[in-house]
Amino acid sequence: MPKSSTTAPAKPVRHGVLALVCTGLELPLQVLHSAAGYYIGTQNDEGPISRESVEYFPFHAAAQLALATNAWTQRDHS
Repeated sequence: MPKSSTTAPAKPVRHGVLALVCTGLELPLQVLHSAAGYYIGTQNDEGPISRESVEYFPFHAAAQLALATNAWTQRDHS
């Protein structure tokens, strides 16, 4: 009988990968807003640091759901 393979779901990212790579800061992910829409990114006391999600979302609730369920795509840092 063949073995069934199961793949564990990807571990949710909880901090900004791009923020860490570009600035050395480990900042929590949050829903942010720009003229293009809502996105998942990071900010500090001075303002936005990174846009982590490839996607823009039309509503805050949609971006929040994507963040909560890990249903978003991390932007590449290369």
